[in-house]
Amino acid sequence: MIFSFTATPDFDFMTYFARHIQATVQNGLLIIPDNLGQGSIRKLAFGADFKITIHQYLLKEDLVIHRNTSGQGNDLITVFFYNNEQALEIAYNEDTQVLFSQRDESAIQVTSNDLSSTIRFPAHQQIHYVVMAITPPRLHGLLAVSEPNPVLQTITGSGNSFLFFERMTAETKLLLKNMAAVDMQDHLSNFYVQIKAQELLYQVFHTLSLRENATYQTINSVDAERLLQIRYEIINDLSVPPVIRDLAQGAAMSETKLKQLFKQTFGTTIYNYYQQARMEEAAFLLKQGRHSVGEVGYRLGFSNLSHFSRLFEKHYGLNPKRYSYS
Repeated sequence: MIFSFTATPDFDFMTYFARHIQATVQNGLLIIPDNLGQGSIRKLAFGADFKITIHQYLLKEDLVIHRNTSGQGNDLITVFFYNNEQALEIAYNEDTQVLFSQRDESAIQVTSNDLSSTIRFPAHQQIHYVVMAITPPRLHGLLAVSEPNPVLQTITGSGNSFLFFERMTAETKLLLKNMAAVDMQDHLSNFYVQIKAQELLYQVFHTLSLRENATYQTINSVDAERLLQIRYEIINDLSVPPVIRDLAQGAAMSETKLKQLFKQTFGTTIYNYYQQARMEEAAFLLKQGRHSVGEVGYRLGFSNLSHFSRLFEKHYGLNPKRYSYS
Protein backbone atom coordinates (compact mmCIF):
# COMPACT_ATOMS: atom_id res chain seq x y z
CA MET A 1 0.00 0.00 0.00
CA ILE A 2 1.41 3.38 -1.07
CA PHE A 3 0.25 6.73 0.26
CA SER A 4 1.69 9.97 -1.14
CA PHE A 5 1.08 13.51 0.06
CA THR A 6 2.55 17.00 -0.06
CA ALA A 7 3.67 18.40 3.28
CA THR A 8 1.95 21.79 3.38
CA PRO A 9 0.96 23.33 6.74
CA ASP A 10 -2.75 22.97 5.99
CA PHE A 11 -2.51 19.31 4.89
CA ASP A 12 -4.48 16.97 7.15
CA PHE A 13 -2.85 13.53 7.05
CA MET A 14 -5.71 11.77 8.83
CA THR A 15 -8.43 12.98 6.50
CA TYR A 16 -6.65 12.05 3.28
CA PHE A 17 -5.25 8.78 4.59
CA ALA A 18 -8.73 7.76 5.75
CA ARG A 19 -10.06 8.40 2.24
CA HIS A 20 -7.17 6.44 0.79
CA ILE A 21 -8.00 3.31 2.83
CA GLN A 22 -11.76 3.92 2.75
CA ALA A 23 -12.08 4.46 6.49
CA THR A 24 -13.69 7.17 8.61
CA VAL A 25 -12.34 9.51 11.26
CA GLN A 26 -14.39 10.06 14.39
CA ASN A 27 -13.27 12.43 17.15
CA GLY A 28 -9.71 12.41 15.84
CA LEU A 29 -9.49 8.61 15.72
CA LEU A 30 -9.06 6.43 12.63
CA ILE A 31 -9.58 2.69 13.11
CA ILE A 32 -7.70 0.54 10.59
CA PRO A 33 -10.23 -1.56 8.59
CA ASP A 34 -10.13 -5.31 9.24
CA ASN A 35 -9.24 -6.07 5.62
CA LEU A 36 -6.01 -4.05 6.00
CA GLY A 37 -5.01 -5.05 9.53
CA GLN A 38 -5.70 -3.79 13.01
CA GLY A 39 -4.88 -0.74 15.10
CA SER A 40 -5.46 2.98 14.88
CA ILE A 41 -4.13 6.46 14.16
CA ARG A 42 -5.03 9.25 16.56
CA LYS A 43 -4.69 12.97 15.92
CA LEU A 44 -4.60 15.73 18.53
CA ALA A 45 -4.30 19.44 17.83
CA PHE A 46 -3.05 22.02 20.30
CA GLY A 47 -3.96 24.92 18.05
CA ALA A 48 -3.53 25.28 14.29
CA ASP A 49 0.26 25.42 14.62
CA PHE A 50 0.98 22.36 16.78
CA LYS A 51 -0.41 18.90 15.98
CA ILE A 52 0.47 15.33 16.83
CA THR A 53 -0.48 11.95 15.36
CA ILE A 54 0.01 8.64 17.18
CA HIS A 55 0.33 5.57 14.96
CA GLN A 56 -0.28 2.09 16.41
CA TYR A 57 -1.12 -0.73 14.02
CA LEU A 58 -0.27 -4.06 12.48
CA LEU A 59 -0.88 -4.26 8.73
CA LYS A 60 -1.36 -7.16 6.34
CA GLU A 61 0.82 -5.53 3.68
CA ASP A 62 3.75 -3.12 3.64
CA LEU A 63 2.88 0.53 4.06
CA VAL A 64 4.91 3.04 2.02
CA ILE A 65 4.42 6.69 2.97
CA HIS A 66 5.86 9.14 0.46
CA ARG A 67 6.08 12.76 1.54
CA ASN A 68 6.59 15.26 -1.28
CA THR A 69 8.23 18.61 -0.71
CA SER A 70 5.85 21.52 -0.36
CA GLY A 71 8.08 23.82 -2.40
CA GLN A 72 7.35 26.56 0.13
CA GLY A 73 10.49 26.37 2.25
CA ASN A 74 10.59 25.70 5.96
CA ASP A 75 7.06 26.60 7.04
CA LEU A 76 6.61 23.48 9.17
CA ILE A 77 8.90 21.44 11.41
CA THR A 78 8.26 17.72 11.66
CA VAL A 79 9.60 15.55 14.47
CA PHE A 80 9.33 11.79 13.95
CA PHE A 81 9.72 9.39 16.88
CA TYR A 82 10.30 5.90 15.49
CA ASN A 83 10.22 2.79 17.63
CA ASN A 84 13.71 1.38 17.09
CA GLU A 85 12.50 -2.18 17.65
CA GLN A 86 10.84 -2.12 14.25
CA ALA A 87 12.69 -2.64 10.99
CA LEU A 88 11.92 0.23 8.67
CA GLU A 89 13.36 1.73 5.51
CA ILE A 90 13.89 5.42 4.84
CA ALA A 91 14.77 7.13 1.57
CA TYR A 92 15.06 10.66 0.21
CA ASN A 93 14.98 11.91 -3.35
CA GLU A 94 13.02 8.78 -4.44
CA ASP A 95 16.19 6.68 -4.45
CA THR A 96 16.77 3.17 -3.08
CA GLN A 97 15.48 2.84 0.46
CA VAL A 98 17.98 2.21 3.23
CA LEU A 99 17.21 -0.31 5.96
CA PHE A 100 17.61 0.98 9.50
CA SER A 101 19.19 -1.53 11.87
CA GLN A 102 16.75 -2.93 14.41
CA ARG A 103 19.34 -2.29 17.14
CA ASP A 104 20.13 1.25 16.13
CA GLU A 105 18.85 4.02 18.39
CA SER A 106 18.91 6.91 15.90
CA ALA A 107 15.16 6.87 16.06
CA ILE A 108 14.31 10.57 16.30
CA GLN A 109 14.27 12.64 13.12
CA VAL A 110 13.81 16.41 12.98
CA THR A 111 13.26 17.75 9.48
CA SER A 112 11.95 20.69 7.49
CA ASN A 113 9.00 19.98 5.24
CA ASP A 114 10.89 20.87 2.06
CA LEU A 115 12.70 17.52 1.95
CA SER A 116 10.96 14.69 0.17
CA SER A 117 11.11 11.33 1.93
CA THR A 118 9.83 7.78 1.70
CA ILE A 119 9.32 5.45 4.66
CA ARG A 120 8.41 1.80 4.36
CA PHE A 121 6.79 0.05 7.32
CA PRO A 122 6.83 -3.75 7.05
CA ALA A 123 3.73 -5.92 7.14
CA HIS A 124 2.95 -8.25 10.06
CA GLN A 125 4.91 -6.18 12.58
CA GLN A 126 3.62 -3.94 15.33
CA ILE A 127 4.20 -0.33 14.27
CA HIS A 128 4.46 2.39 16.88
CA TYR A 129 5.52 5.90 15.99
CA VAL A 130 4.58 9.46 16.77
CA VAL A 131 4.72 12.47 14.44
CA MET A 132 4.70 16.05 15.68
CA ALA A 133 4.15 18.97 13.32
CA ILE A 134 4.83 22.45 14.62
CA THR A 135 5.47 25.82 13.00
CA PRO A 136 8.79 27.62 13.58
CA PRO A 137 7.15 30.55 15.46
CA ARG A 138 5.28 28.20 17.83
CA LEU A 139 8.44 26.20 18.52
CA HIS A 140 10.46 29.39 19.00
CA GLY A 141 7.92 30.54 21.56
CA LEU A 142 7.98 27.22 23.41
CA LEU A 143 11.76 27.06 23.56
CA ALA A 144 12.14 30.70 24.63
CA VAL A 145 15.93 30.53 24.25
CA SER A 146 17.62 33.92 24.32
CA GLU A 147 20.87 32.74 22.67
CA PRO A 148 20.13 29.58 20.63
CA ASN A 149 22.99 27.63 19.12
CA PRO A 150 23.24 27.30 15.29
CA VAL A 151 21.11 24.14 15.29
CA LEU A 152 18.17 25.77 17.07
CA GLN A 153 18.60 28.95 15.01
CA THR A 154 18.37 26.87 11.84
CA ILE A 155 15.29 24.94 12.96
CA THR A 156 13.32 27.92 14.26
CA GLY A 157 14.46 30.28 11.51
CA SER A 158 12.75 31.04 8.23
CA GLY A 159 13.37 29.22 4.94
CA ASN A 160 16.02 26.76 6.15
CA SER A 161 16.32 23.16 4.96
CA PHE A 162 17.53 20.72 7.61
CA LEU A 163 17.70 17.12 8.76
CA PHE A 164 18.85 16.01 12.22
CA PHE A 165 18.90 12.59 13.86
CA GLU A 166 19.07 11.90 17.59
CA ARG A 167 19.20 8.70 19.59
CA MET A 168 16.13 7.64 21.51
CA THR A 169 16.74 7.45 25.24
CA ALA A 170 14.95 5.18 27.70
CA GLU A 171 13.17 8.25 29.09
CA THR A 172 11.86 9.14 25.63
CA LYS A 173 10.64 5.58 25.06
CA LEU A 174 8.75 5.69 28.37
CA LEU A 175 7.13 9.01 27.47
CA LEU A 176 5.98 7.62 24.12
CA LYS A 177 4.60 4.52 25.80
CA ASN A 178 2.66 6.57 28.34
CA MET A 179 1.31 8.87 25.64
CA ALA A 180 0.09 5.96 23.52
CA ALA A 181 -1.57 4.28 26.50
CA VAL A 182 -3.56 7.27 27.77
CA ASP A 183 -7.32 6.83 28.12
CA MET A 184 -8.74 9.35 25.66
CA GLN A 185 -12.15 9.09 27.32
CA ASP A 186 -10.72 11.00 30.28
CA HIS A 187 -11.89 14.61 29.95
CA LEU A 188 -8.35 15.83 30.71
CA SER A 189 -6.62 13.44 28.29
CA ASN A 190 -5.90 16.13 25.69
CA PHE A 191 -4.23 18.25 28.39
CA TYR A 192 -2.15 15.25 29.52
CA VAL A 193 -0.97 14.42 26.00
CA GLN A 194 -0.05 18.06 25.36
CA ILE A 195 2.15 18.04 28.47
CA LYS A 196 3.85 14.81 27.37
CA ALA A 197 4.32 16.18 23.85
CA GLN A 198 6.09 19.21 25.26
CA GLU A 199 8.25 16.93 27.43
CA LEU A 200 9.27 15.05 24.29
CA LEU A 201 10.10 18.29 22.52
CA TYR A 202 12.14 19.40 25.52
CA GLN A 203 14.22 16.22 25.46
CA VAL A 204 14.89 16.46 21.73
CA PHE A 205 15.76 20.14 21.61
CA HIS A 206 17.70 20.09 24.85
CA THR A 207 20.00 17.51 23.26
CA LEU A 208 20.21 19.47 20.01
CA SER A 209 21.03 22.62 21.99
CA LEU A 210 24.15 20.88 23.34
CA ARG A 211 25.67 20.33 19.92
CA GLU A 212 28.75 22.37 19.23
CA ASN A 213 28.50 25.84 17.71
CA ALA A 214 29.48 24.97 14.15
CA THR A 215 28.40 26.85 11.05
CA TYR A 216 25.31 25.21 9.60
CA GLN A 217 25.62 23.75 6.09
CA THR A 218 22.44 23.67 3.99
CA ILE A 219 21.13 20.24 3.00
CA ASN A 220 18.84 18.95 0.26
CA SER A 221 17.09 15.65 -0.50
CA VAL A 222 20.04 14.33 -2.51
CA ASP A 223 22.45 15.05 0.36
CA ALA A 224 20.06 13.44 2.85
CA GLU A 225 19.82 10.27 0.75
CA ARG A 226 23.59 10.03 0.45
CA LEU A 227 24.07 10.51 4.20
CA LEU A 228 21.66 7.68 4.98
CA GLN A 229 23.55 5.45 2.55
CA ILE A 230 26.86 6.41 4.19
CA ARG A 231 25.42 5.62 7.60
CA TYR A 232 24.23 2.24 6.33
CA GLU A 233 27.67 1.43 4.92
CA ILE A 234 29.27 2.31 8.26
CA ILE A 235 27.07 -0.02 10.33
CA ASN A 236 26.69 -2.77 7.72
CA ASP A 237 30.12 -4.23 8.54
CA LEU A 238 31.36 -3.11 11.94
CA SER A 239 34.54 -5.19 11.65
CA VAL A 240 35.98 -2.72 9.12
CA PRO A 241 36.67 0.92 10.07
CA PRO A 242 35.22 3.50 7.66
CA VAL A 243 37.58 5.10 5.16
CA ILE A 244 36.56 8.72 4.63
CA ARG A 245 38.08 8.94 1.16
CA ASP A 246 36.14 5.92 -0.09
CA LEU A 247 32.89 7.05 1.51
CA ALA A 248 33.25 10.52 0.00
CA GLN A 249 33.89 9.12 -3.47
CA GLY A 250 30.85 6.86 -3.21
CA ALA A 251 28.69 9.80 -2.12
CA ALA A 252 30.09 12.12 -4.82
CA MET A 253 31.05 14.62 -2.11
CA SER A 254 34.30 16.17 -1.06
CA GLU A 255 35.75 14.74 2.15
CA THR A 256 35.23 18.08 3.86
CA LYS A 257 31.56 18.30 2.88
CA LEU A 258 30.90 14.70 3.90
CA LYS A 259 32.46 15.14 7.34
CA GLN A 260 30.62 18.41 7.93
CA LEU A 261 27.20 17.15 6.85
CA PHE A 262 27.51 13.83 8.67
CA LYS A 263 28.46 15.45 11.97
CA GLN A 264 25.76 18.07 11.51
CA THR A 265 23.06 15.47 10.82
CA PHE A 266 24.02 12.75 13.31
CA GLY A 267 25.67 14.88 15.97
CA THR A 268 29.09 13.22 15.92
CA THR A 269 31.97 12.36 13.61
CA ILE A 270 31.89 9.40 11.26
CA TYR A 271 34.52 7.52 13.28
CA ASN A 272 32.83 8.19 16.63
CA TYR A 273 29.52 7.04 15.14
CA TYR A 274 31.21 3.85 13.97
CA GLN A 275 32.77 3.21 17.39
CA GLN A 276 29.46 3.83 19.17
CA ALA A 277 27.65 1.41 16.85
CA ARG A 278 30.46 -1.08 17.38
CA MET A 279 30.08 -0.95 21.16
CA GLU A 280 26.28 -1.21 20.93
CA GLU A 281 26.63 -4.32 18.79
CA ALA A 282 29.15 -5.77 21.25
CA ALA A 283 26.75 -5.13 24.14
CA PHE A 284 23.92 -6.79 22.22
CA LEU A 285 25.98 -9.88 21.43
CA LEU A 286 27.28 -10.20 24.98
CA LYS A 287 23.77 -9.94 26.44
CA GLN A 288 22.65 -12.81 24.20
CA GLY A 289 25.05 -15.04 26.14
CA ARG A 290 25.88 -17.14 23.10
CA HIS A 291 29.30 -15.63 22.39
CA SER A 292 32.46 -15.36 24.42
CA VAL A 293 34.22 -12.02 24.89
CA GLY A 294 36.89 -13.14 22.45
CA GLU A 295 34.37 -14.15 19.81
CA VAL A 296 32.59 -10.80 20.09
CA GLY A 297 35.84 -8.86 19.90
CA TYR A 298 37.14 -10.70 16.87
CA ARG A 299 33.74 -10.52 15.17
CA LEU A 300 33.87 -6.73 15.48
CA GLY A 301 37.38 -6.47 14.05
CA PHE A 302 39.47 -6.22 17.23
CA SER A 303 42.74 -8.09 16.95
CA ASN A 304 43.75 -6.88 20.42
CA LEU A 305 41.20 -8.03 23.01
CA SER A 306 42.72 -5.83 25.71
CA HIS A 307 41.99 -2.81 23.54
CA PHE A 308 38.44 -4.07 23.01
CA SER A 309 37.93 -4.47 26.77
CA ARG A 310 39.27 -0.99 27.55
CA LEU A 311 37.09 0.63 24.89
CA PHE A 312 34.00 -1.29 26.00
CA GLU A 313 34.54 -0.36 29.65
CA LYS A 314 34.92 3.28 28.64
CA HIS A 315 31.45 3.15 27.04
CA TYR A 316 29.58 1.01 29.58
CA GLY A 317 31.51 1.29 32.85
CA LEU A 318 32.09 -2.47 32.99
CA ASN A 319 34.49 -4.73 31.15
CA PRO A 320 32.87 -7.10 28.61
CA LYS A 321 32.96 -10.16 30.87
CA ARG A 322 31.30 -8.43 33.81
CA TYR A 323 28.77 -6.78 31.48
CA SER A 324 27.73 -10.16 30.06
CA TYR A 325 26.92 -11.32 33.60
CA SER A 326 25.19 -8.12 34.72
